[in-house]
Amino acid sequence: MTAQQAQRAQPPVTVSVFVQWFPATRLGASLARRFAVGQLGGWGVPPGAPLSDTVALLVAELAANAARHGRVPGRNFELRLSYEHETAVVRVEVSDTHLRRPDPSAVVMAATDADGGRGLALVDAIAHRWGVDDRIGPGKTVWAQTAPVGQ
Repeated sequence: MTAQQAQRAQPPVTVSVFVQWFPATRLGASLARRFAVGQLGGWGVPPGAPLSDTVALLVAELAANAARHGRVPGRNFELRLSYEHETAVVRVEVSDTHLRRPDPSAVVMAATDADGGRGLALVDAIAHRWGVDDRIGPGKTVWAQTAPVGQ
């Protein structure tokens, strides 16, 4: 088998993954959003595209929650993005080390004059699916997934 034949025999990459740790602070949450948009750009999803904007909002809300509600002093949070190239589905995962878990079935919109409480309601409104999983070690992973193209 020639090198060219071996190269053609390789299956195409269909999923790309990005993983980065950020400080559990407001700045860390902001950086996570910026890194996510930049990474999507590297995968061919330009900033300002609907998919990029959706992912930016999902990352912003989940990272802000990790920094505000999931913060354990001295611990960071992890952002993991996976991008399915064929379907254009992006899965956003934010893991922190706090034991408190949000309940996806109990999400309600906060009062209009409240200072907070809208993050998971926004995630619920724009994500195709979302949930909370256990992780190895202390804490949890809150994840959200975009809808496939055409849905």
